[in-house]
Amino acid sequence: MTESAHYPARYWHMLNDGRMQCDLCPRDCKLHEGQRGACFVRLREGGQMLLTTYGRSSGFCIDPIEKKPLNHFYPGSSVLSFGTAGCNLACKFCQNWDISKSRDMDRLMDQASPQAIAIAAEHHQCRSVAFTYNDPVIFAEYAMDVADACHARGIKTVAVTAGYIHDTPRRDFYAKIDAANVDLKAFTKEFYYRLTGSQLKPVLDTLRYLRHETDVWLEITTLLIPGQNDSDEELGAMCKWIRKELGTDVPLHFSAFHPDYKMPDIPPTLPSTLMRAREIGIQSGLEYVYTGNVHNQQGDTTFCPHCKIPLIVRDWYQIKQYRLTGNGHCPDCHATITGHFDTAAGNFGRKRIPIVIGAYA
Repeated sequence: MTESAHYPARYWHMLNDGRMQCDLCPRDCKLHEGQRGACFVRLREGGQMLLTTYGRSSGFCIDPIEKKPLNHFYPGSSVLSFGTAGCNLACKFCQNWDISKSRDMDRLMDQASPQAIAIAAEHHQCRSVAFTYNDPVIFAEYAMDVADACHARGIKTVAVTAGYIHDTPRRDFYAKIDAANVDLKAFTKEFYYRLTGSQLKPVLDTLRYLRHETDVWLEITTLLIPGQNDSDEELGAMCKWIRKELGTDVPLHFSAFHPDYKMPDIPPTLPSTLMRAREIGIQSGLEYVYTGNVHNQQGDTTFCPHCKIPLIVRDWYQIKQYRLTGNGHCPDCHATITGHFDTAAGNFGRKRIPIVIGAYA
């Protein structure tokens, strides 16, 4: 490991039997000397917990913010995105498995300090920096330091996460985050246990916490897997829960699955399935329901929840029309559109620009 990788981690305590328990997430990994947690990146060594991926990334790219996906957080702006390796879930359908399931630390080619990342984001005029590709929960200490460096330069921070985290680190982590997209992978305990090796309740707890106890802008994504989590009954129950527990104005994205990792025999999600899910969300009273990973302009567009006119028309990640007023209102009926908006949309478009951070160290 590099010197930067020997970074003291937080959120652990010693057990009476001599093992060390990680207190970061509900897995509660109990480690002997030299063992790693299920996430693979938190290591017991020399009587302490180390984060082995601090300052190390699987790569940096500048993306449109809509790709996270966040449709109500400075639309059209660019976001500097990066992740590390490992994950604290075991999703059999992982769409980024080559990164999140990696056990090869040599994959982490880009080394970058928090300050270098903030400088790079500022240089490239990125409105925000996103912790994504793998779950930032497992590199929380690194992400929080990056967030501090970004905020010092007026740059926002975004977490793309499964929300699988304990109470204390949850409070610490989200105190540094400006916007989050949380994967609500399904709405049954059985799905979470069988296909992710985790539990549903901690994710619902995170969603409630973000909505009611923080100022973090929240959007939700559900990857629809044919025959696994896409029934009318389950989608209806999920949408009703969101409306009751979180409110009608939390944007919900239904995203298309493609065969990958340990589920190569499941067919891709049909566009008609996404549109059916979107309609269930709308009929359940949710105001902003989107589709993702397919080309569907209606499913990409933000409509006024009151007079139903299109306000932000998107084609993939390209904004074709932007009609919001400067203070985030519909120009026709003056209804408030919840989110964070500028007077005009950004014009980054659908580009994806890989960059190397070393030049900004």
